[in-house]
Order: sequence, then C-alpha cells, then structure tokens
Amino acid sequence: MSRPTRIEVDLDAVRHNVAHLGASAGAPVCAVVKADGYGHGAAAVARAALDADAAWLAVALVEEGAQLRAAGIDAPVLLLSEPSIADIPALLEADLTPVVYRPAFIAALAAQVRAEGRGRLAVHVKADTGMGRVGVRPVQWEPVLREVAGTPQLSVDGLLTHLACADEVTSAGDATTREQLAAFDRFLATAARLGIRPRWVHAANTAGLLRHPGSRRGLVRPGIGVYGLSPDVEVVAADHGLRPALRLVSAVSYAKQLPAGTPVSYGHRWRAPSDGWVATVPVGYADGVPRALTNRGQALLRGVRRPVAGTVTMDQLLLWCGDEEPHVGEQVVLLGVQGGEQVRVEEWAVHADTITYEIVTQLTSRLPRHHLG
Repeated sequence: MSRPTRIEVDLDAVRHNVAHLGASAGAPVCAVVKADGYGHGAAAVARAALDADAAWLAVALVEEGAQLRAAGIDAPVLLLSEPSIADIPALLEADLTPVVYRPAFIAALAAQVRAEGRGRLAVHVKADTGMGRVGVRPVQWEPVLREVAGTPQLSVDGLLTHLACADEVTSAGDATTREQLAAFDRFLATAARLGIRPRWVHAANTAGLLRHPGSRRGLVRPGIGVYGLSPDVEVVAADHGLRPALRLVSAVSYAKQLPAGTPVSYGHRWRAPSDGWVATVPVGYADGVPRALTNRGQALLRGVRRPVAGTVTMDQLLLWCGDEEPHVGEQVVLLGVQGGEQVRVEEWAVHADTITYEIVTQLTSRLPRHHLG
C-alpha cells in the first residue's frame, strides 16, 4: 500500500469529546456511531467512546449493529429506526435494542420474540414531536404506548424524540425546539398516566445538548460532537471545548514549475498568476474531496496554506506553491493540523454549501483509516 493518502483518527480526541459532552450534560452518553462512525471507523470509535464511559452506542442499520458485535463490542446498542420486518431475526440475533413506533412492526417484533422463546425484549418508543420523519404521531401516542406496554414479550425501557431545529440559531429555530420539548413532556406525561416508567428518557442530539439545557434528560445522544465537529456554522464545536478527531493527509506526488498564465486541470478554470510551482497531490473526489473546492479550498504544505489550483479531479488535485519549490514525498494535510495551521472540516462544508456531517460521511472507502491513540 504505497499510496500516501489516508485518514488518521485521533481516538484520544474521541475520548475527550465523549467525556466532555457527558460532563456538560450531567447525563450518561449514547454515542452515535452510525455511517461507519461518521466516516471515522465505527468499531474503533465505539471502543474509544466506551473507554470514556459512554453508556450506550447507537446505529441506524441492523448491519451496523451486527458489525459492532462482530468486532467484539457487547455494550448496549440502540437501533435508531425500525428496519424492515424481514430484518427482525437479525436484529434479535445481534442483540440490538430497537426504537419502535409502528403498530405493525411492534406486533411482528413481539411475534418473533415469542417464536424464538426469548425473554422480554427492551424497546424504546419514539414520539414524533415535530421532526416529521418517523415516530408515533401525537394522535397515536396513547394507543401505541398501551399496545407496547400491554405486550408480554416487550418492555418499555426508553422513551425518546428527535429535535429538528436545535442547531438553528434563530428565534424561530429556538421556538421550534421549545415546542418540541413541550410536546415531548406531554408524551412522557401520557406514558406516566399509563404506568410506564422507563429507565431511559432522551431527546438531546449534539446541538440540543450544547444549546438547549431543557433537552438534557436522563440520557443524551450526541453524534457529530463525538467527532469534535460543528453541527452548524453558528454552533462551533471548538467554542464548546470539543476537538476534531479526523485528519486527512497525503503527499506531493509531482512538482512542476509553470510560466505565468499557464492553465491547468479540466476546463482550464485556473491559470498561474505568476511564474511559480504547482504540486500534484494524489487525492480527489473519488476519495470524497468535494469538487466544490475547485479554486476555493486550501491545504497545508510545510505548515502553510496553499490554494487549490484548478478543478479537483477524480484522483488528484493541484496546489499553487508560488516561489517555493515543493518536493515529491512532502506531506500535505488536507484536513487537520500541520505546524501552527489548521484546515477544518467546517471550511470544506462552507465551500461545498453543505454541513460537516456530509463531508465526513462521504470520505470513501478508498481512504484507509489509521486509528491513533
């Protein structure tokens, strides 16, 4: 494996972030490690989160939970959405705790538990308080809660909701979060009236945990914050004591001196502003580098920011180095720290008009993950 391009993941940063988020919330942490740990490597991140006393892990897919089990992780794993009914046997085999909300799924789950002769299965019931994706709608709260609580094969171990606008730093966004939390309290009151006393109550994602103290219940459920990244441009992770865990590095593979005015890369969208050097770096959009960094992004070489020169291509990009001659083999940092400088995931998100979540989850499997610490 001679290609120098790789992702480095600082597991000490993950441990720090999980511990810091738990201390800030004053509650146990359910660390969300779906989408291969937001592109950081799910199993390694999960172990680091558990090192920092995370009480739970959370995934989106049965397959993701099964992969954690195959890696030897036996901590509680919450499955955040109902899978297909056909996947219920695999869910049970992987010993996952399902989030439930559809009567048909609840009935099928109970039937499979009964058919396998298992003891009561703990489930978490999700209320839709305004996100509008999945969850029990308000008009169904009482009948669904009655159904789950009255099913001998199931026990209600948790109640949860998900916040839609916790990262929106606007009066409208804050009002929506208050309305959702008020609705969640009504859902909890309905459950209490039916005699349901769950061990776990949770609503706070990363932005909720950081910005809305009322969302911090008996468990908090951070995702992006575990990785030290900002949920929004106005909710800056570094301002809350979080440290980015991911570093994307490569090396100069070719260097060339250009006369002023020389065009480079597809479409000739950039020309050398003066006589100077460009460095070729073997990383491109097939690795997850957004093509939107064309003529906008920067990378670090010798601890200095170097602008991306011309179109980002599938496997390579170019950096303008001006009068400084780059040398083949010199390390290039596309994300992370080199010397006293840092390129953040948040910068890429701004250039690509997206969010940090999309940037890191689109870093492809061509990039080997090296876990440090």
